[in-house]
Amino acid sequence: MLTSHYVSMMYRPNPEMAPGIVFSELVGKLHQALAELAESSVGISFPGYSLAPVGLGYELRLHGPEERLGALMAHPWQRGVRDHLIVSDVLPVPEDVQGHRIVKRRQFKVNLDRDRRRWCRRHGKGWEEALQALPDSVADVPNLPYVRLQSRTNGQHFVLNIETQPLSSVATTEGGFNRYGLSAGASVPWF
Repeated sequence: MLTSHYVSMMYRPNPEMAPGIVFSELVGKLHQALAELAESSVGISFPGYSLAPVGLGYELRLHGPEERLGALMAHPWQRGVRDHLIVSDVLPVPEDVQGHRIVKRRQFKVNLDRDRRRWCRRHGKGWEEALQALPDSVADVPNLPYVRLQSRTNGQHFVLNIETQPLSSVATTEGGFNRYGLSAGASVPWF
């Protein structure tokens, strides 16, 4: 099984550091480590993921093969954030999982003005036509839990919205995981 093992990273309560800040920093460091290690077999999940109220909860899990998780945890990527976490050893996934779930990135169309300018250039038409073609109602309103990250290439801050798919009784491995541990086709065990 692709995700036969896991590592639990629980937020250690701290009045000076909210869980969202800790997980944003952690996912940023994880991204860098997965890129350095060229790793595509490690996925993440947030067991406390919730849409009402919107939040990721207090735990991040890394999922993957035992040897790949061991190699990742031996890498010093958690430096600077480890003090804010309670980290487990690499453990086998329990047999009584609720199911499997895809955890993926979701991008929203939120910059309609930019899209309208692009539409004007592509179609050689004016702003009024762009307003009709792309009314305010087509804008997606972000309503998902997220982490706030900073690009290592251009320094820009951005939001990584995280969406979970409904539980499935079947594990999928299609496509592997990206450098954030997310996937549009590979699932992680949910327990």
